[in-house]
Amino acid sequence: MSVLNVPQPAFMEDEEIAIFADAVGKFYQQHAPQKRVEKWREDGQVEREFWREAGEAGLLGVSVPSEYGGHGGDFRHDLVVIDQQSKHGVDGFAASLHNTVILPYLVRHGTEEQKQKYLPRLVSGDLVSAIAMTEPGVGSDLQSITTTAVKDGNGYRISGSKTYISSGQIADFIIVVAKTDPNERAKGISLMLLETEGAEGFQRGRKLDKIGLDAADTSELFFDNVFVPAENVLGGVEGRGFYQLMGELPQERLIIAVGAINGIEKALETTMDYVKNRKAFGQTIWDFQNTQFVMADLKARSTAARIFVNDCIARHLKGELDVATACMAKYWVTELQGEVVDKCLQFHGGAGFINDYPIARMYRDSRITRIFGGSNEVMKMVIARGM
Repeated sequence: MSVLNVPQPAFMEDEEIAIFADAVGKFYQQHAPQKRVEKWREDGQVEREFWREAGEAGLLGVSVPSEYGGHGGDFRHDLVVIDQQSKHGVDGFAASLHNTVILPYLVRHGTEEQKQKYLPRLVSGDLVSAIAMTEPGVGSDLQSITTTAVKDGNGYRISGSKTYISSGQIADFIIVVAKTDPNERAKGISLMLLETEGAEGFQRGRKLDKIGLDAADTSELFFDNVFVPAENVLGGVEGRGFYQLMGELPQERLIIAVGAINGIEKALETTMDYVKNRKAFGQTIWDFQNTQFVMADLKARSTAARIFVNDCIARHLKGELDVATACMAKYWVTELQGEVVDKCLQFHGGAGFINDYPIARMYRDSRITRIFGGSNEVMKMVIARGM
């Protein structure tokens, strides 16, 4: 049991889930040792071959139906892949984005032909996915995007630019958020499916230099009259893109909350080990009452956060997680993560400012969680609308 001492939730008490967790953990141990992950941090991205290894091991598309090459699991199996990745420190591998954000668009909204064409290769790792939403001048206000997909014969021409795109350097399957009707806002948006190989006019820009998430590549993408056939509109009908995006946001925001609480637990465990071994003024740092009071406070609130996240997962498994509650989870747990990691770093003293110590990377990596998936200011706006 972790430092939070929260029992395994009932929905995870399944022998098959436990067996899968053991297998995923062993895969990470064997295929993502510390030396390999350090190389990813140096390179600023996970090498393409690891995705194929993960596909062969059954870590991709775990909740994709078996008729499309998936493993026929459910959201719990997706959680196992994410939780084990956190436990083993496998930085940069965008499994949560691939499995729980992008593949569900195809599973829930794709035509039969789109599912048959793309899902098996996304499950095997032959295709690595990305979703291109954000633009240089447009963030959370997706209705204001300027990237267009203009009809041209039996297809469309995509023009525009995107930025802050996770897996942008290696992705070869990209869902592009574009305006098929520039005169409309929400009703003018469609999601276009693009395979990058041989796509004339498609160009990858810079791999962006971030303050954290060193092993995860984040990039600019450019589209100059890139042609896609008409059947590459997700779902086969124009104008549904915004509603498809909104329908998947609760799960995306829940996944961010899951990542945040995992990060909180890791920060607390790392710090407890440090303060009980580091000595100052003839005693351990843990022996100071201030240390005990601060850590007790962090544990109490983190325990509440873990229980809340588990409740959100239980609701989601029943199909009952609403948008506002998902926003509450994303907002509150990521804010708490920032506070926990900051106070944990303080207990490390000067060591906390050195990147050789895990808490330093946690500090840098955790900052983005209050921004991506919709900034926390946007989360509060959504929550307030429902009050």
